[in-house]
Amino acid sequence: MVNPTHFDLQSLRVFVLVAASGSLTKAAERGQLTLSAISKRIAELESVTDCTLLIRRPRGVELTAAGRGLLDHATLVLDQVNRMANEMSDYAIGVRGHVTLWANTSSIVQFLPLDLARFLDENRIIKISLEERLSGDIVDALQSGKTDLGVFADNVPAHGVEKRLYRQDELVLLVPYTHALAREERIAFAQTLDEDYVGLNSGASLLARMTDAAFAAGRPLKLRIQVSSFDGICRMIEAGLGIGILPRAAVRPELVVDRLRVITLSDAWATRTLWIGVHERARSVPEVARLFAFLSGASESDHHE
Repeated sequence: MVNPTHFDLQSLRVFVLVAASGSLTKAAERGQLTLSAISKRIAELESVTDCTLLIRRPRGVELTAAGRGLLDHATLVLDQVNRMANEMSDYAIGVRGHVTLWANTSSIVQFLPLDLARFLDENRIIKISLEERLSGDIVDALQSGKTDLGVFADNVPAHGVEKRLYRQDELVLLVPYTHALAREERIAFAQTLDEDYVGLNSGASLLARMTDAAFAAGRPLKLRIQVSSFDGICRMIEAGLGIGILPRAAVRPELVVDRLRVITLSDAWATRTLWIGVHERARSVPEVARLFAFLSGASESDHHE
């Protein structure tokens, strides 16, 4: 039986460094350690685990099955220790609350930067950890408690999640400036389905909305290429690889001067709601409740400014 108290954090850090470097010599150089110190740390870990962790090769090292298993655990342990150290540092400098917030790309690109800047300006003792995720993953995280708050699209089921309106945005059609549709001011999505589309990767709520709308029109969505970001969609459209649909505020103004054309969609689903949800247990935490209230009122406060 391996005794967990025998593991040394510095030895785990060295092991992760060796695994990333693929070589004891390179690890020694990157970690500014001697080769003998590196070898000693690895030997201690192999003694504690009673496993061979590395296979020495002429041009480096290779992880054994036990080594790969230890790498997974060591990475998690060191990440948690770093999080703990950062949180304690925050308390030391006056931070008194920490909120985790997962948000979809649309909200991060369009609204959250200014909203969070305003909130943090008024709440300097609160720290926010923001992660960009897919809407479906955000809802799952809210239900399981992996995140305190989440911003997600309205076409994702959110059973059991307390949610409020965060923002509404408008989806528009984006085409190359020289495209045959570029002369249109307003168009129905069904009229565009003969064209090749550039879309987001599978799992994105925006892609699901487009796919559902195409199905309702009795037509297939012709996805020519899929990318992971709004900027990637713009670049592919600019290169003539297809047309796409994006939130209006996510299209950078400089792109529509002489390269891309924004066309209004006449479909009702092009007006979209973004929700802010909260995990039920986190709701009672003062800093979480404060940010939840702030973001759920952000749209109204904009109208009064």
